[in-house]
Amino acid sequence: MNTKQLTASLGLALALGTGATSPAFAQSNEQFIALADYRVGPYGANGQSFYGGFIDYLQYVNLKNGGVNGVKLTWEECETEYNNAKGVECYERLKGKNPTTKGTAYHVMATGISYALIDKTATDQVPLVMMGYGRTDAVDGTVFPWAFPLVTTYQMQASAIIKFLADKNGGQLNGKKIVFLYHDSAYGKEPIVAMQAESKIHKFNLIEIPVAHPGNEQGAQWLRIRQENPDYVVFWGWGVMNQTALKAAQKVGYPREKIVGSWWAGSEEDTIPAGPAAKGYMSATWNVAGKQVPLIADIEKVVYGAGKGNMQDPSKVGSVLYNRGVSAAVATVEALNTAQNKFGKGKVSTPVQVRWALENLNIDAARLKALGATGLLPDIKTSCEDHEGSGKVRIQQWDGTKWVMASDWIEGNRRLIHPLFEASAKQYAKEKGITPACFKG
Repeated sequence: MNTKQLTASLGLALALGTGATSPAFAQSNEQFIALADYRVGPYGANGQSFYGGFIDYLQYVNLKNGGVNGVKLTWEECETEYNNAKGVECYERLKGKNPTTKGTAYHVMATGISYALIDKTATDQVPLVMMGYGRTDAVDGTVFPWAFPLVTTYQMQASAIIKFLADKNGGQLNGKKIVFLYHDSAYGKEPIVAMQAESKIHKFNLIEIPVAHPGNEQGAQWLRIRQENPDYVVFWGWGVMNQTALKAAQKVGYPREKIVGSWWAGSEEDTIPAGPAAKGYMSATWNVAGKQVPLIADIEKVVYGAGKGNMQDPSKVGSVLYNRGVSAAVATVEALNTAQNKFGKGKVSTPVQVRWALENLNIDAARLKALGATGLLPDIKTSCEDHEGSGKVRIQQWDGTKWVMASDWIEGNRRLIHPLFEASAKQYAKEKGITPACFKG
């Protein structure tokens, strides 16, 4: 998942965040949050919206509530360029910024970087939060006590998409042909095991077609799709790959209504640049777009009203990826609330305490309503054995100007998919000499 090398000056732009703090000025009542993110390169536009939403929510909590029970949130960004090696460098740089919190919890929004960090964060005892991405067998907290693939994993998402397609065909996909077109990276490969398992259950013909990073060359892939003439294309794209695919589908005459993308292939950054080629295209999502969510409207009022918004383009407030960034920040702050409820309100939480909180999250419908975040993310209830906590998605469709919901919440086939997690985690434990057990630290 390496990106093209940028200029040296961009490579030096490592600390970009508003409200950053340093060890010399860290206060006892500040909760430091490290953000190893990306705002440049072929995936930079996506990172700008996601992390813009994330930071805006942190700012909102400070402005609206004075922090978490009086504990002010501080943060610093480090530019990874969606590059694994740079992601590791950023982690090492940021974890020492505050010796007490070590960054609280890491969000890198990159499956490759999360793979590179999963052992490091476990050794350092720092929570790695992979919100809708990352190593999916980390659902098993008995093997991966410090890793949290929260909300929904790639496998459960793929299973939910297949369930959606089956429902469109009277519950049957027997004899159908489905192409899995995917980013040739850890991110794109993660769902393959689930797609293969579903193809055996539903008896459809699965055709796997990879696309090399960054995905702006897909002519050969779409010529093959035209020749195969599949009933559906399940699309696992990212960044420029997404708009390229929609334009290529239009060029070869493949109906966009028969393409269902992952949640990282379903944002305005993907559809607006594709123009008319995007109309009818569907994707999975765990969050709604728009400002009808009360929390999003209030963030705009409070944060941008105070002139402290993070987005250079405020028109993107309420977009899919912006709202998703807010949802990731909501989960993080809710973990801090949960930690304080157990270990002491108004106190800075340590990584061990945050880890406990992430494993005992209970963000139910009532809590989402109280936050003004209904629809922003599904209910999340985690445990030692389940670091995912949900497994639900919705399907949305681009009507030419905006995303509209095309389904209610859909849960993937847990009885099929979770044993896949368990088998993979068991193998990992064997390779690493880990005895699976709930964390007792």
